Amino acid sequence: MPRPLPIALAQAPPRPAGTPGFAGEVESLLNRFPGTRLAAFPELHLCGVDGEGDDRTRQLRETAEPLHGPRTRELAELAGDLGIWLAPGTVCEAGDRGELFNTALLFSPGGELAGWYRKIFPWRPHEPYDPGDRFVVADLPGTGRIGFSICYDAWFPEVARHLAWLGAEVVLNPVQTTTPDRAQELVLARANAIVNQVFVASVNTAGPFGRGDSVLVGPEGEVLAALPGEAEGVLAHTIDLDDVPRVRREGTAGTNRMWAQFRPADAPVHLPLYQGRIDPGRWSPRGEDDR
Repeated sequence: MPRPLPIALAQAPPRPAGTPGFAGEVESLLNRFPGTRLAAFPELHLCGVDGEGDDRTRQLRETAEPLHGPRTRELAELAGDLGIWLAPGTVCEAGDRGELFNTALLFSPGGELAGWYRKIFPWRPHEPYDPGDRFVVADLPGTGRIGFSICYDAWFPEVARHLAWLGAEVVLNPVQTTTPDRAQELVLARANAIVNQVFVASVNTAGPFGRGDSVLVGPEGEVLAALPGEAEGVLAHTIDLDDVPRVRREGTAGTNRMWAQFRPADAPVHLPLYQGRIDPGRWSPRGEDDR
């Protein structure tokens, strides 16, 4: 049965930290694409700073708030007023023990904080953030499940693999890429979609600060929609989350069914890097019964 999700990815420059106007930005997007159910923005969209080195770190720390602080309450109220799922990009979060996290937020149409994820793989040595310690998915009742990945996380296949195993059908990847490696990130978006049979939505910051090239990829690695170049714009497209179980059932290109690879009688595959193993009995993604 189809499970449509109209999604809008806003390729936009970062807003200077602490400045008003984000509500108007979201409302403008919805006026252009009134059927949108999930609106998503780039990494650090609300935390734009202009410093370098230690000065940049100081400015980022100045923008940080506790997870359940005033900024979160205002964004939750905005999502509730507009009646949409709102992913406002990532924000600088002040941890309870002085940490600085780069945290993705998701708000429900009911005006609640529905999920948050702290970037596990900050881009070292260039980023000052403390790493998160867990993979995060969030349910959109009646539609499906999304998982969170932030920018450099996409370079680590463990992230998308665990999100897919946790039942994510869409991996939402807010990005603030200003460097020449955006071309490689587009390959990674398609690769992560292909090897996990999930949708990947990679929304990057617009120029002149960012490299743009936002992309929405389907569960067979096909580019469903893209915003080539650095120009500001909105990538709006309706995806059908039922494509994920269909592709897993029929196989990518009608051929490959990676999630059906193992049989219960297969011996575990040891993973020396992780001091763990692939257990055939735990390989299949978590389904509706686990939500």
